[in-house]
Amino acid sequence: MKTITWPILALMALCTVIGLDDIMYNFQNQGMPVITSWIIMCLLYVTPYSLMVGQLGSTFDKEGGGLSSWVRGTDGEFLGYFTAWTYWAASIPYAVDSANEIIVDLGWAVTGTKDFQYKIPTSLFAILTFVVFIIFIIVEHHFSNSMEFLSTIGGGLMIIMVILFVILAFFGLVKSGGHMATKNFGFHSIVPDFNLHYWSTVGMLIYAMNGCELVAPYVTKMKKPKTDFPKAMIALAVMTAFLTILGSFALGIYFDANHIPNDLKMNGAYYLFDMLGEQFGMGHFLLYFWAWTSLFFNCALVAVLLDAMTRMLISDTGDKYMPKFLRKKDKNGLPVNGYILTVALSSFIMILGIFLPDMNDIFNWLLNLNSIISPGVTCWIFYSFMRVRKNSKKYPSKYVYIKNDKVAWLVGIALLIVTAVATILGFAPQDIKQGTGLWWYELIINIVTVVVLIGLGAILPGIRRREVEYGVAFDKAQWIWMGILIIGSIILDIWLGSTKIPLRIAMIVIQAVIALILTWLVGRRKPANATK
Repeated sequence: MKTITWPILALMALCTVIGLDDIMYNFQNQGMPVITSWIIMCLLYVTPYSLMVGQLGSTFDKEGGGLSSWVRGTDGEFLGYFTAWTYWAASIPYAVDSANEIIVDLGWAVTGTKDFQYKIPTSLFAILTFVVFIIFIIVEHHFSNSMEFLSTIGGGLMIIMVILFVILAFFGLVKSGGHMATKNFGFHSIVPDFNLHYWSTVGMLIYAMNGCELVAPYVTKMKKPKTDFPKAMIALAVMTAFLTILGSFALGIYFDANHIPNDLKMNGAYYLFDMLGEQFGMGHFLLYFWAWTSLFFNCALVAVLLDAMTRMLISDTGDKYMPKFLRKKDKNGLPVNGYILTVALSSFIMILGIFLPDMNDIFNWLLNLNSIISPGVTCWIFYSFMRVRKNSKKYPSKYVYIKNDKVAWLVGIALLIVTAVATILGFAPQDIKQGTGLWWYELIINIVTVVVLIGLGAILPGIRRREVEYGVAFDKAQWIWMGILIIGSIILDIWLGSTKIPLRIAMIVIQAVIALILTWLVGRRKPANATK
């Protein structure tokens, strides 16, 4: 068997963990104090998190080392299924966000400016995002190696551009005689103000730095996992620290951390490479090069999320909990109805965003949503690690993180608590003034989205049981009435959230409960076309 060396594994993990956009997003949230946040996260979060992943991957190496297999191995089939579902559900907002970025990338790649963003209404932005999904389903259906091709080009270029950005920024600082856009930079500039806003942005830091569980299956392919895997994860932490700390400082060279542009998350990388190009006499070359790099990278992300994540969900959960109609495959082995479900839920999220004022608000809201769902899923990793260390004799491993089981368990629960709290606080909308109508609207659609994505995963096993009992889950009339009730309830929730009616929160909760009860009453009766 061909072995993987620790430097290669470290680089593979780096691709899944950090990128320039991650640095940009958190810089807008926290400014220069994000440097301190990155240091704390690299030392106290990324390193133990990565090493826990290594032990879990080694413990369950015969099951493929996936997150759902870890939970299934410690807590049985249903919790394993639900983990697979939440992991997949977390990819939906990520896929929508990546599809949105493709539209932004195309606009910059073609025009070289952000002017097109003011000409596209939010409804057209949503429609174009939907078209992106359809195009990728067609492409993956007809070109089997499209995902690998896009990943190779996009991933390789992205790493090059991030490293190039850090190097050029520091050369630029020397070239300008030490001039920085952030005035009076000093130690005081990087000290965070640990208020509610700060803690509500921790979820975005976790979202930026998680993902190394994707390399867990390769732990057992290392020649000396006991010594080589820790080396790889420490190297990962060092490289992550290098890119995030120096990258954030480099952003402070070109952007005033005290007056950050409101659209930095969406357009910041383009502003940055345009300034670098001008400073080094390359005109707009770097801007266009970044636009095409980002385009290929996000195309690869959408391809992976649509195909790999859907396949994982359908194949990993089997026929016990997943309805038969979702497991249907075409002649090429593609889970067609699984794709349809993915696109339907993505469309649902896009519809929620249509009522936001502009493209920038939609972009920022989707990032906020990712910083809720992604850390929430990461909680499963720490939970599974705690279960393994609670009974370490039952779960032997070639690689063990912290020999003492009690200490390891305490480290696991500490990271679980931090991640869970960050997830809850992440529901608070970012980038807008607290207490405004827009703030309340985003808070409501954050809650609605999470409830729908997670709640559907709890409902599907019940639908599967109906298929087993009656031959079909529901008849046509039931599907229609349940669809009307659910969609109508969502539209009413959105409308109420955008108004200033007193007690609107209570009204939203009441009508949502009524809609759910009516939906349950419609769905509980025996289908008219039952075959059993």
